[in-house]
Amino acid sequence: MITARGLERRFRRKGRAGGEVHAVKGVDLDVEAGELVGFLGPNGAGKTTTLRMLTTLLKPTAGTATVGGHDLLTDAAGVRRNIGYVAQGGGTAPEVRVDEELELQGRLYRMSKADAIARAKVLTEQLDLTGLGQRATKTLSGGQRRRLDIALGLIHSPGLVFLDEPSTGLDPQSRANLWEHIRRLRAEQGVTIFLTTHYLDEADALADRLIVIDDGRIVAEGHPDALKEQVSGDGVAIEVDPRSAEAAADLARQLPGAHEFTVREGSIRFRVPRGDTAMPELLRALDAKEIPTSSMQVTRPTLDDVFLTLTGRSLREAEQPAPAEPEVSGVA
Repeated sequence: MITARGLERRFRRKGRAGGEVHAVKGVDLDVEAGELVGFLGPNGAGKTTTLRMLTTLLKPTAGTATVGGHDLLTDAAGVRRNIGYVAQGGGTAPEVRVDEELELQGRLYRMSKADAIARAKVLTEQLDLTGLGQRATKTLSGGQRRRLDIALGLIHSPGLVFLDEPSTGLDPQSRANLWEHIRRLRAEQGVTIFLTTHYLDEADALADRLIVIDDGRIVAEGHPDALKEQVSGDGVAIEVDPRSAEAAADLARQLPGAHEFTVREGSIRFRVPRGDTAMPELLRALDAKEIPTSSMQVTRPTLDDVFLTLTGRSLREAEQPAPAEPEVSGVA
């Protein structure tokens, strides 16, 4: 469904400073039909720029791509006819009724009025929007609006759908409900889904495969569990009296394979290959030295640990609002 080779995008800064921003630096992508792929990256990593190129909203500076069976550079209209795009901010008019929005979207794709109405009826049933057709979109809840956004992206029955941060701003119940609808799109209708998200639990729960971008380059890809296995060991956190912290850390360092130590006041954090078997040994050693612990926690690697290992920074930092982008112009 998506094949990209060497995609690049450069921007030239406006104003006196000038200079060039190399936002995407030779991205290669392969997405097979029927996959649900998660695309992860912090603010400024090139994630949004890559998505905009793949959806024809931004012309690549270099590289080639086939999206939905059509060449990105020579047949952009063909790409747009065969993909659905659900933007992060949504695209509904507040005063327009739900049925009107869906019918208009279908007509924009040159569907007949009868076909657009029939397709809208199917989608409202599939996405739990039944009975909301005569309501203005501004009266819908956040979860209902996001499901309507997805319905608008599916009105022309595309085989490939791009979902940009689909659950941002939703409460936990609405997010869980939306996740179930996304799973059903792939499982029941065979839709290929390219999903961008900052929520690590969302990527872990939904994606068959993750693609991680940082500094304009793909730095890792694979199944979430396979990526977690790249992180060396379980995370261990111990709390002791600050006066005993260094002595406790020295005992922990004697554990086979223990590494990545951080000692701050009474908190000791490190990684060890098998936390479940290492902890009893450490507890016995601490007890022998009469060093009591106030808490101890062992955690399996998470996607945030994966990102921290790959890039040296936490992906959770990207959950904060993105700073304003510099004023730039395209470089052909």
